[in-house]
Amino acid sequence: MPESLSDIFESTEPTLLTTGWGRAEGPLWHAQGYVTFVDLEGSRLVRWEPNGSVTVVRENTGEGNGCTLDRQGRLIMCEGADHRRITRMEADGTVTAIAERWQGKRFNKPNDVVCRSDGSIFFTDPGLRVPAELREIGFSGVFRIDPTGRVHLATDECEYPNGLAFSPDASILYVAISRLDERCFGEAERGEVCAHRRIRAFDVAADGTLSNNRVFCDMSSAAPGVPDGMKVDTKGRVFCVGSGGIWVIAPSGEVIGTVKMPDVVRNLAFGGPDFRTLYLTPRGSLAKLEVKTPGIGAFR
Repeated sequence: MPESLSDIFESTEPTLLTTGWGRAEGPLWHAQGYVTFVDLEGSRLVRWEPNGSVTVVRENTGEGNGCTLDRQGRLIMCEGADHRRITRMEADGTVTAIAERWQGKRFNKPNDVVCRSDGSIFFTDPGLRVPAELREIGFSGVFRIDPTGRVHLATDECEYPNGLAFSPDASILYVAISRLDERCFGEAERGEVCAHRRIRAFDVAADGTLSNNRVFCDMSSAAPGVPDGMKVDTKGRVFCVGSGGIWVIAPSGEVIGTVKMPDVVRNLAFGGPDFRTLYLTPRGSLAKLEVKTPGIGAFR
């Protein structure tokens, strides 16, 4: 029988954990037992503890957005404003830039990031929200930082790359495509169907190079929200924030269903001691859903 959402979720009603933040993004479970997320509008990194305590652990993140952990457990962050860079934060709070330019050119607006098991880091860099006169790179790209720290262009074949995630064996890289161009903003404002919302898939070679670009899932819709943050569970199902809620997609690309959300969700991450908790960032909040199959953590 085909899978249904009831096979995947313990409940489709989210539990609110904290709210009142400007624009929540980049949720991330840490092995020490807490979650961090960013307040993009407030340019700060926030820590939530299961006992309910909430603290700001870093200010002035430069509109910090997507986050992940590297192989050493250090927090990697996309900073979309100011320096437009990728940073690493040590346990003592020290912040170091690990990628600021490609071929001498500043990035557009680094958005989301994922770490592979070899230590390489992939991140998306859409250009559409950067004024044309400030763009030094004339395309939207996915970039790779190799284990030696060198920055490579992974692909320039994505219209507006947003969230990204690896398949369980890291042989496929999924990239959420939010839109095509300025016309898509108008379609959203008018409540029209945008036919450019989708997920692309790439084959990943051992050396990190990408090939075989194809559309994995068509997410065309008129509902609020676009393909954004994305994660994968241990059965290879793709969980992608999208129009109307959280889309759950089989490894074949078939849509299993959409968990309707009361607010637009921008990102999500698996966590908890058994990775059966899906942490969400709807608007200015952190929330959670419980799932039946463990998800994949912050790095591959």
